[in-house]
Amino acid sequence: MNQRARIVMSDDEVTAFLRESRKLQLGTINPDGTPHMVTMFYGLVDGQIAFWTYGKAQKTLNIGRDPRVTCLVEAGDDYFDLRGVLVYGTARLIDAPDAVLDIGMNITRRMTGAGEDEASDELRGYVEHTGRKRVAYLVEPTRVVSWDHRKLTTPASA
Repeated sequence: MNQRARIVMSDDEVTAFLRESRKLQLGTINPDGTPHMVTMFYGLVDGQIAFWTYGKAQKTLNIGRDPRVTCLVEAGDDYFDLRGVLVYGTARLIDAPDAVLDIGMNITRRMTGAGEDEASDELRGYVEHTGRKRVAYLVEPTRVVSWDHRKLTTPASA
């Protein structure tokens, strides 16, 4: 078995890793073709990456022109601790106010560590206020690449 095959995460490992993480690096395409990279907090909706942003943000303009995105979620500081999931996909615009609010609440709960039942009126008020100028996106994956270098420290199975 080659080293690349040894470090690939299973579908369940990818799902767990995305559920445990909170931030991603989002890549969109600028008008001149260069990458536009930003760090975003994200949520999960039916297993898909969801994020929200201001309607006039550069990433919003870029996605409006070309909906292809790349999302990198990574962890680890040392080589044998590196883990990551790279999702190539298409960003689908969500602009219905209730759906934007739901995604905003999902992301904000993950950011703050508040549980589903712990969303206070104050937290909801903040999300409603900031959500008035936001749109949300669901990333429909076209390809997923993963790695878990921790697997390199265990013997390869025969």
